[in-house]
Amino acid sequence: MSSATTRKHAVVSGTVQGVGFRWWTARKADGLELAGYARNLFDGTVEVEAEGPAPAVDALVVMLRSGPPSASVTDVAVREVEPHGDEDGFRILH
Repeated sequence: MSSATTRKHAVVSGTVQGVGFRWWTARKADGLELAGYARNLFDGTVEVEAEGPAPAVDALVVMLRSGPPSASVTDVAVREVEPHGDEDGFRILH
């Protein structure tokens, strides 16, 4: 891998549950060849962690700010976390 591996944790707020947001995020992450997960939180937000080359992770974060057409994103809180290096692919957690 020519680029440094990074991992970012994001909490997406707005109308993001029940609109296919996790599925959409997983499709985008797969296309960028990222590892990680997306899951609904009890407060109505969606939690996303993505790991891979920094440019790809950053690209996913930009996509999260708009989301799928069915969603209405009001905020994305992002922070860097320690890469795990052990995940294979991007998963939707329930």
